[in-house]
Amino acid sequence: MINRGIIRNKVVQLTYAYYLNGNNNIESAEKELFFSLSKAYDLYNYLLALIPAITQEARKHYEVAEAKAIREGGDKPSQRFILNRLALQLEENVMLTDFITHQTNIWKEEADFIYKLFLQIQDSSIYKEYLTSDDDNYDADREVWRKIYRTLIQDNEKLDHILEERSLYWNDDKSVVDTFVIKTIKKFDQKMGANQPLLEEYSSDDDRDFARRLYRATIINGTEYQRYMSEMSQNWNFNRLAYMDIVIMQIAIAELLTFPNIPISVTINEYVEIAKHYSTPRSGSYINGMLDNIARKLTDTGKILKPYK
Repeated sequence: MINRGIIRNKVVQLTYAYYLNGNNNIESAEKELFFSLSKAYDLYNYLLALIPAITQEARKHYEVAEAKAIREGGDKPSQRFILNRLALQLEENVMLTDFITHQTNIWKEEADFIYKLFLQIQDSSIYKEYLTSDDDNYDADREVWRKIYRTLIQDNEKLDHILEERSLYWNDDKSVVDTFVIKTIKKFDQKMGANQPLLEEYSSDDDRDFARRLYRATIINGTEYQRYMSEMSQNWNFNRLAYMDIVIMQIAIAELLTFPNIPISVTINEYVEIAKHYSTPRSGSYINGMLDNIARKLTDTGKILKPYK
């Protein structure tokens, strides 16, 4: 699950903090990086666990409505939502259950939020259409949760606030992790039952190695990389640059020099996008120009041993 996009963002955050806090211990800084990355994976599981939590809340509402129907002689409410096949499969999922058992009161402390979120779901057209639809199958059960997540969970300000209080590491993670949660919902297979695999923390050892090497190169060779920036700043006063811009370019240069299999254009584009998110409105275009010039010079002098594209 932890891909290079997440890793680049984390390395930017942790490198900035490294210099801001005056840290000079690369070993402890590296441990902090991997702890931060592990928290992104925790968030993935935490968000998946919302589905069973909401389903459990729905059961409480069903029991109340059923008792009322029996008492008053009315029609019993539909059980379709509480018997949703995807939700039941997630509730029994081996990997998710293992994660939940090692957490403290996951979602139980947010009972009021879960209650109100279920009421939102219950009041939505997605929920109402699902209950009345003739498509009573696994695909329909999976699709209704995909729609609920995209519509009522993905951009939920109250949820964002709760997550920020739970972990400072999650402030910038949710938008990326949301895409992995939706991807997981879409790939669930009824035949896999409780053994349906969730996304692994790292898709391969290469990504973990990428994080370690990128961070170490950034810190260890920082002075050299900043010299390249200073030399290429030309008429711009290097000392007046936003410090976040310097950090972003330092990491980009580390990637350009350390990973021969990553095309130059890919690296530059990735860090230009990061600059748009973390730095000033002008940073993207400025960093694009600077990195382009630095990459050309390092290629011409033989320091970058890959074609400039």
